[in-house]
Amino acid sequence: MHGSSLSRTPENVEIVPRNRQFNIDETLATNWHSNDPFRTAFFDAMSILFPLGEQFFIDSVKAFRDRIDDPELQRRIRGFTAQESVHRREHQRYNEALCRARGVSLELMERTVNRRQAFARRVLTPMQQLSGTVAFEHLTAILADATFRNPEGLEGAHPEMKALWHWHALEETEHKSVAFDVFIAVGGKTWRRRLSMALVTVEFTTHVIRNMRLLLRDYEGSRLKLWGGGLKFLFGKRGAMRGLMRPYLDFYKKDFHPWDHDNRELVSSVMSEFGGATVNPI
Repeated sequence: MHGSSLSRTPENVEIVPRNRQFNIDETLATNWHSNDPFRTAFFDAMSILFPLGEQFFIDSVKAFRDRIDDPELQRRIRGFTAQESVHRREHQRYNEALCRARGVSLELMERTVNRRQAFARRVLTPMQQLSGTVAFEHLTAILADATFRNPEGLEGAHPEMKALWHWHALEETEHKSVAFDVFIAVGGKTWRRRLSMALVTVEFTTHVIRNMRLLLRDYEGSRLKLWGGGLKFLFGKRGAMRGLMRPYLDFYKKDFHPWDHDNRELVSSVMSEFGGATVNPI
């Protein structure tokens, strides 16, 4: 870690903005994950949240940029902003292509999140908004870790879609402590981030389920089998999201930091093909 810096991102982890583009328009018209409607809808439903969410994250961190004197943390903020900007662009393209292919209104799918964000920007203080970002960033970090730790979760996915989700997971890992470090640097309190995580968990889960229901509105088979099989895919013995509870609960510890979950070697071994290695020689 950086000795006297406010940034606690490990020195050999660079936040590398990779200007990736993905050829997925035709693929999004299919059940691209194992020809399975639930698996496909789960990832597609998360994608719907990202453009609006990532803009909110960028804005909430940038609101405190002028209060950060540490040049290393400032450098990390720039990397965070650059990565999230490209994520926002690519998931916007993803979502527009998805909604065209599925005959769903993107405005309808984003409506609830738009309203919630408008409320947050109007009512919450900048510190409260930053605290929400810290919580969301932890959720995306542990989901990213699960992507690499449980590779079965993307087995059977279309190669281009798998590459997109791996790219996103890699960069979420690289910048996973930036918002947290800014929050601590400007006096953020433990109780506030704990409260934010409890609220954000409900918010995120509710939005994903709502989006999945919209995407699966025309499914003609048994809904019980669809969701039962889907929950097994997510949380079963070889589930894509297994093992999340412990790293999730760690966030509530008083002395928690995102890099307490040090997964540099795991991510580096999986993602070297993307360029800009996660773990660079010191």
